[in-house]
Amino acid sequence: MEGTENVPAGAFADQRVVVTGGARGIGEALARRFATEGAHVAVNDLDADRALEVAREIAGVAVPGDASEAVRPAREALGGDIDVFCANAGVAPQGGPQAPEALWDSAWDVNVMAHVRAARELLPGWLERGNGRFVSTVSAAGLLTMVGSAPYSVSKHAAYAFAEWLHLTYRHRGVHVHALCPQGVRTDMLRGTGPTGELVLAPDAIEPVDVADALFDAVAADRFLVLPHPGTADQYALRAADPGRWLGGMNRLQQKLEHAMDRPDKGEAGTRA
Repeated sequence: MEGTENVPAGAFADQRVVVTGGARGIGEALARRFATEGAHVAVNDLDADRALEVAREIAGVAVPGDASEAVRPAREALGGDIDVFCANAGVAPQGGPQAPEALWDSAWDVNVMAHVRAARELLPGWLERGNGRFVSTVSAAGLLTMVGSAPYSVSKHAAYAFAEWLHLTYRHRGVHVHALCPQGVRTDMLRGTGPTGELVLAPDAIEPVDVADALFDAVAADRFLVLPHPGTADQYALRAADPGRWLGGMNRLQQKLEHAMDRPDKGEAGTRA
C-alpha cells in the first residue's frame, strides 16, 4: 500500500503491543508488522498452539485465551504497561433474527464487549501518562453492512461506534484510536462464508499484509478511519447522501445471493468464525 514509507523504521521500537486474534489472518499480519517495527508483541488467540508458533517466529510472547481477558496476562508476559492494543478478534455467524441466541451473544461479546473490557483496563494508565493507541478491527460491515449476517453487521456497527466514541472523547488526552475497516480479506473467515463471500467479498479480496500496511499508513497520518479498500469510501458516502439508493443496491445484492444459494452447485452459505 502507498504511504507506509512515511512510518519511520522502528517506529514502535520497545513498545508493548497486544494483538487479539493474532494467530492467523489480519491479526497475524498485524503482529508480524509490529514486530518488524521493533515492538514487543503479545499474540492472543484461542488457538494456543498457533499463537505460540507465531509468537516464536516474531520473538514475541503468546497469551492464549479469550480476547476479553487479554490485557492483564499480556501485561505480565510483556513485563509492563501496554502501549498499543489491537482489538482484532472477531466472530461472524450467519443468519438474521432467527440465528440462535447463543450466536448473537457470542457476536456481541467478542466483537463489542471485548473492546469495552480492554479499554476499561487500559484507559486509566494511558490517560495518566498521556499516551496510548487502540486499534479496532471493525470491518467495512461496521460502516456499511454485510448481507447474510445480521449478528456480524449489528455488532460491527457497535464496534465502530465504540471506537469513534473513544477517539472523540480522549484524542486531546493522547489516546490514538484507529478503526480498521477492510472488506474482503483472504483469510479463513472469508473461506468459510460460502456463496456470501464468493459473491460479495472474494472478487476484490486483498491479502492480510495489505490491511497491516493500510493501518501503518493511517498511523503515520494519525488518521482514525482506515479503509484498505478504496471503494469503501464511495459506498459510505452514497449511504449517507442517498440511503434509499444505497439500500436498493444492497437489496439487489441480497437477491443475487439468494439466487446463487438456490443453485444446486452452490450449496449453503458457511458460517464465519
